Amino acid sequence: MLQFDLLSTHGPEGKARRGRMTLNHGVVETPIFMPVGTYGTVKGVMPRSLHDMGAQIILGNTFHLWMRPGLDIMESFGGLHQFENWHKPILTDSGGFQVWSLGEMRKITEEGVKFASPVNGDKLFLTPEISMQIQTVLNSDIVMQLDECTPYETKGHITTEREARASMEMSLRWAQRCRTEFQRLENPNALFGIVQGGMYENLRQESLEQLVEMDFPGYAVGGVSVGEPKEDMLRLTAHTPHRLPAHKPRYLMGVGTPEDLVYGVQHGVDMFDCVMPTRNARNSHVFTRFGDLKIRNARHKTDQRPLDETCTCYACAGASGIPYAEGGRDGFSRAYLHHLDRCGEMLGPMLTTIHNLHYYLNLMQEMRDAMDANRFDAFVAQFHADRARGI
Repeated sequence: MLQFDLLSTHGPEGKARRGRMTLNHGVVETPIFMPVGTYGTVKGVMPRSLHDMGAQIILGNTFHLWMRPGLDIMESFGGLHQFENWHKPILTDSGGFQVWSLGEMRKITEEGVKFASPVNGDKLFLTPEISMQIQTVLNSDIVMQLDECTPYETKGHITTEREARASMEMSLRWAQRCRTEFQRLENPNALFGIVQGGMYENLRQESLEQLVEMDFPGYAVGGVSVGEPKEDMLRLTAHTPHRLPAHKPRYLMGVGTPEDLVYGVQHGVDMFDCVMPTRNARNSHVFTRFGDLKIRNARHKTDQRPLDETCTCYACAGASGIPYAEGGRDGFSRAYLHHLDRCGEMLGPMLTTIHNLHYYLNLMQEMRDAMDANRFDAFVAQFHADRARGI
């Protein structure tokens, strides 16, 4: 089940959207960022902490969960929600991106993808039908079609329009196969189609139009953040999302920085995911209202301030929830986090992960609040001014 309600539109051309998505495991207010929990967990974060920081929906990955723990275990729990003890909505990726990332270890044909398991070397075969079967066992609220993630380049060779077309057209055929199998399985959740087409707007438009004819409950834009120059990612983000049906949710896959999220919302995106806030946190890279910082740098060794003086996350404000700028003193200092990083203590990346995810989720909440108050344009201007100010 999926119901999408478009509540309001904003921005000079009315492309930014405030919406509400109702799924089998709950309601999701959009625009929204979805933390990535590839193996059935968002690394370093307790489910309770995700709830407290405002996470409404998280991701799991079909490919990795198929490898480990396997479908027998998943089926015995009735799906991924019970297995990982998360009772809000879950979206599962189809495995297409992970197959793409295997490079020469996999062989893609019209029928599907043959590859060796990166876990134990077993020879495996993933088809659109098998992807649907796996995701039905996982019981994810949003199921993604299996697609071929068109690379920007391979061994220095930039993908040509002809190559991108062949890939896009196969993904369309796979989309129809996914849709047929999804219906055969009587899966009660929602299946999204994925727009492909490489870096070529005309191919993106063809993909979009044919997917819309298939009448999916929602649509994603895939094949960005695959090594292309930033200007190409921005160009495709400006081109594709707002052309998708207005009455259905739009998902930009694998994007991105805080600036990318705001830009995507301005151009009609409702849903985002990216490993950046969690992966960067594990490498001492922190996002804040006033720019980014590397807590590993020596200049933080004696700094008694929190990561972000305006932040209410546990890392910055502690259990009190009162930000430093308002007199709160219950969080953790940059000096302490610098110390944890230098010592290799696991608490360090746990705290920076909590902060980064809180920052991303709060950024989306602030955009929703700005839309509700009809001041989205002013919010965007202030966001860029704050980020440019620096720490």
